[in-house]
Amino acid sequence: MDYKEEYKRWCESEEFDEETKKELLSIKDDEKEIEDRFYKELEFGTAGLRGVIGSGTNRMNKYTVGKATQGLANYIIEQGTQDKGVAISYDSRIMSDEFSMQTALILNANGIKTYLFESLRPVPELSYAIRQLKCTAGIMITASHNPPKYNGYKVYWDDGSQIIAPRDKDIINKVRAIQDFKEIKTISKAEAIEKGLFNVIGKEMDDKYIDTLKRLVLNPEIIKEQGKKLKVVYTPLHGTGNTVVERLLKELGFENVYIVPQQAKPDGNFPTVDYPNPEDKKAFRMALELAKEVDADVVLATDPDADRLGIFSKDTKTGEYMAYTGNMSALLIAEYRISQMKDKDMLPKDGMFITTVVSSNLAKAIADYYGLETIEVLTGFKNIGAVIKKAEENKDKTYVFGFEESYGCLIGDYARDKDGVSAVMSLCEAAAYYQSKNMTLWDQMNNIYEKYGYYKEEQVSIVLEGAEGALKIKQMMSNMRNKEINQIGKYKVLKFKDIDIDYIKDLVTGEESTTGLPKSNVLYYELENDAWCCVRPSGTEPKIKLYMGVKGKCLDCAISEMEYLKVAMEELVRNA
Repeated sequence: MDYKEEYKRWCESEEFDEETKKELLSIKDDEKEIEDRFYKELEFGTAGLRGVIGSGTNRMNKYTVGKATQGLANYIIEQGTQDKGVAISYDSRIMSDEFSMQTALILNANGIKTYLFESLRPVPELSYAIRQLKCTAGIMITASHNPPKYNGYKVYWDDGSQIIAPRDKDIINKVRAIQDFKEIKTISKAEAIEKGLFNVIGKEMDDKYIDTLKRLVLNPEIIKEQGKKLKVVYTPLHGTGNTVVERLLKELGFENVYIVPQQAKPDGNFPTVDYPNPEDKKAFRMALELAKEVDADVVLATDPDADRLGIFSKDTKTGEYMAYTGNMSALLIAEYRISQMKDKDMLPKDGMFITTVVSSNLAKAIADYYGLETIEVLTGFKNIGAVIKKAEENKDKTYVFGFEESYGCLIGDYARDKDGVSAVMSLCEAAAYYQSKNMTLWDQMNNIYEKYGYYKEEQVSIVLEGAEGALKIKQMMSNMRNKEINQIGKYKVLKFKDIDIDYIKDLVTGEESTTGLPKSNVLYYELENDAWCCVRPSGTEPKIKLYMGVKGKCLDCAISEMEYLKVAMEELVRNA
């Protein structure tokens, strides 16, 4: 794509409205901005279409959303599943409601029935609704935890999971085949309603979703007993979470739930945080202030589309609120639920525990202890969903738990995406259970380490924006891929995996083999002493991501080892 020619076309063609042209003409003297807006088209990554809101091919706007929707419509019609319909939801981000309405009407103009939520709802409820309504697909307008200037477009298929290969490539090819924005079909809302194509999902879906989650509670009697005492602070970070969370917790019997008032209402500007991400400790500032005021036991935050959950819990020995990583919170839930299922003779003999290549090795230790099969997949919860679907079709394995390190897990097979709402419920249930044993969640986290070993993981992101940054990321990955790395800091490399070419090399024996995983731009280094590192470019943001993990003999030992490995790995990648 010649970005200058494309910029000129957008400024001059009658395809584009005057508001778009005015915005683009205002940057006519900013060559770098023009290049960034037009050097490529937005593409589906690990979480779908995502970009900065604004005019241009590399931006989220009504034209790129329209093109994506028309391409999806063409694909659905080719599949012959247009009569099954498409469920649509959206979060609190800027333009989310407009994009969702536009998406529905474009699908309607193509003769495809839509079910649009009456107002914003979480990702997991959309995944659930797709399955309940037996839709052919689903769309979520969200940029998840990205900064306020972003929005996005996640596409789901009929199992409630985000699209995977080869379907994702087939759909994007349909999108790319649209050469003229005039190909995008339109219809009025009134006409779509008259034809029975435009339908609204109301609160009855909330009722079904909440009832489904409540049935997954393992110790309801303990919640009723301890829910009178346990104090929970929760923030939806201006997103969708509190459309269902507060109601769910109160119906279960948690009587002391405090919602952070300044962050309770949906607001796409996210005025009280720099970054609406529960992975970022700074996002918890107001929640922790409220927690100290009310002496809360647990502090929870979900991201704008409520698929991720962050947590702090109180250490009564020190009075401090302790932060959990995504690995820690998910594995705390896993240990609680799996141990209780075993005690209640509910654990299936063919049970599977699904994790990802960049998640904690503690997952395998827990799975082994309880006799579950560990299945490792690529990053992206859609890959966990694909394993659940395959097992369901083959009837050979039973899903027990799945998670990824990016603050997301799923406790049942009612949906096919990570669910921050059920994670809130599960952590509150676990907190009530351990409180009944005179323990805090922090006590239990330390018990897990003492039982399995002191595992510690971290992620580092190297941000490189724009066209120049994209080239640099590509070069760094190429350099790492083509360089034989035998040692990272003081750690010897035992095995090297290049998942992009399905290749494993054992550096100890020289033996070569395959990963068995789908093609993906991921490099993995298995190190001595149960340590590991992984490098991959982000599928949704201008950054290269480094993941790493260690296992120490004590918590301080693991923290020290992690700091050493983090420095060594970042230095290696930056100098690649």
